[in-house]
Order: sequence, then structure tokens, then C-alpha cells
Amino acid sequence: MTELWQDRGFGLYVHWPFCAAKCPYCDFNSHVRASIDQSAWAQALTKEIRRTGAQTGPRVLTSVFFGGGTPSLMEPETVGAVLAAARDVWSFSNDIEITLEANPTSVEAYRFEGYAKLGVNRVSLGVQALNNPDLQKLGRLHSVSEAQSAFSTARQFFERVSFDLIYARQNQTLDSWRSELNTALELAVDHLSLYQLTIEEGTAFWDRAQRGLLRGLPTDDLGADLYELTQELCSQAGFTAYEVSNHARPGAESKHNLLYWRGGDYAGVGPGAHGRLTLNGQRLATECWKNPEAWLAGVESGTGVRSTEPLSPQDVADERLIMGLRLSEGLYLDDVSEILDWAKLEQLHSESLIWRDEKRFGATQQGRPVLNYLISQLAKG
Repeated sequence: MTELWQDRGFGLYVHWPFCAAKCPYCDFNSHVRASIDQSAWAQALTKEIRRTGAQTGPRVLTSVFFGGGTPSLMEPETVGAVLAAARDVWSFSNDIEITLEANPTSVEAYRFEGYAKLGVNRVSLGVQALNNPDLQKLGRLHSVSEAQSAFSTARQFFERVSFDLIYARQNQTLDSWRSELNTALELAVDHLSLYQLTIEEGTAFWDRAQRGLLRGLPTDDLGADLYELTQELCSQAGFTAYEVSNHARPGAESKHNLLYWRGGDYAGVGPGAHGRLTLNGQRLATECWKNPEAWLAGVESGTGVRSTEPLSPQDVADERLIMGLRLSEGLYLDDVSEILDWAKLEQLHSESLIWRDEKRFGATQQGRPVLNYLISQLAKG
């Protein structure tokens, strides 16, 4: 019998936990270290990939994603070791997507050339803003000119180059965001990730906000207007919002991220990495130790995975609802039939917040800004 992941894809997520500095808005598992033993990390990452491959058996790998942290601090030899191990235990699809995240300050031509020769075919740059005062407020170490230079360097070696921007920043106006986003759209190749600034607990921004020191954040109404403007400008430029925060020209969507949102399987390797694996018909949630040194010690003693939890059919359906509603293509009714409140679905459909056909449903343009509300209504109990 064909398992669902075989239709949705199988990916590998590799978490590189190190950054040159910790950004004040970031709640990702990232750490600053004075020195990094790249050889030791290459050995540990490859060991975990081989261990995971022994669990899954032969599979076709459709995507690899190096996230972080700042993966562009990895030496090409480290990336090469990871990809070689992945190729040893799994088969690479003919059109495999191999993405590496990079910060403009860590872009060096020799590294990018090395990554490209090893098979990396997509780069995602953490630009975050296109004006220098806001870059400083966000704790970024690069300037606008450095970001543009990094983009030009990436374009020398990769056909597919995406970059991220954060909006709804302090004191940002509709006019200033319009100007900035138009510049980004002129610069962009075929993909943009555009995120509203959120103040996450445990970050430096959270601490400042609690003390009343993070001034100038947009009101809810302005935040909604900034979101609407983002959709409008991207659509006019041919960058479809295939997911709430991700915009691409047709055919340039991130395969790896689509795998997450469609409910495929993925192995998570590296500190803090999460995974979803279907083994012997049971879908499992894996989570690795967050602390880099704890993860290395775990790998040395057997595995860097801190926990492996079986997911019930309801757990799986809950995840598919939460993830699938983010996509403009929506999700299959059959994927969530166990938890779906059909009466609420019809009500939200009548209110034009949900679209549906015989097999699928999703959030409409009006419904996308209120996804949490839709999820709370659609899930029974």
C-alpha cells in the first residue's frame, strides 16, 4: 500500500545552530560561539543522517534544506559531507531542491562557488530590511549595500535566489513599506518570503516590550493594511502568495516548504531540529536536543534525538489542518475528516472565509488574515 508521504514527498532538514550574533527578534535555536570545529560537526551530522537512513530504509529524497542559525557559516566541506551521506542512504530525485540559508554578512564567493559545485541549487538570503536604520533596529550586522552585494554574488552561482523581508516594523508607514517592497520586487528573481514582525517570548524584543521600551509598533489596523498592501503589490508583480508569507512566480515555489505544509515526511538533523517520519505505518514526531554541545554528546552516545513521539490520527489531522490552511491551494478534505466540523465548514464557506470543492478546501483572501480563528472553528473540540 502506498503511504501518504510517498505522494507528499520526503525531505531532509539540517539545522546549523551557529550565528555571528543573536538578532533581538529571533526565537530560533541559534547560538554564538567563539570557534567551531567544522570537522567534528561534519562527522556528527553525517552520523545522524546514516542512523536515520537505517531507520527509514531506501527512499527518494525530494529536497534538502540547510537552515539555522546561519548555514552560510558552514565550510563547503561540511556541506559536502552532509550531502554525500544523504546520497549514500537515500536516492536523490532528478529534480531535487537543495536550499541553503545565508546572511549577507557571511556571503563569501568561495563558499558560494563551493556550495554550487556540491549541488546546492537554491539560496535564501536573510535581508530583512532595505533601509539601514531599520536594519540596525533589527540587530542585523549588514547594510543595504552589503545585502545587494550578497544578492549579486549569489546570482553568479545560483539560478534560484530568494530573500526574506520583515515588515510591520517600528514606525513603519504604508508609504515607506510600499517603496521598500517595490524595490524588493524589482530586485527579486522568482521568490520572496515576507513576514510580519512578531514579538516572541524569550527574545530581546520581548524583554524590551515588557518594559515599555519597544515603541512604534503598528496597531492591529495598520498591520492589517500592511498585509493587504503586501498581497496587492506582490500579485501585481506576478508573485503569487502560494502560502501566507511566501510569494513566488509560478513554478518557483519552495519544494521543501511545500513538503511541510502538504504533510510530507522529513528527517530533522542537528540541534533543535524537528522531524516527521512514517515508519511501519506510524507517523512519528522527532525532536533533537537544542543545545549544540548536548546534541553532539547525544550523537556520540547514540543519537541527537531527544524525543520520538507517535502521533495519533487526530494529531496528524490537527497538523494537516494547521499547515494546509496556510496554502492557497488548501488541503484535502479526506486529510482532516476525523476532526473537521462540517457544519462550521459550511458556515465559514457561506461567510466567504473558506472556499471548497468536492475534494479540497482552503482559506479565501478574506479568510487568510484570520487563520487562527478559522482553525479554532473548523477543528471539532
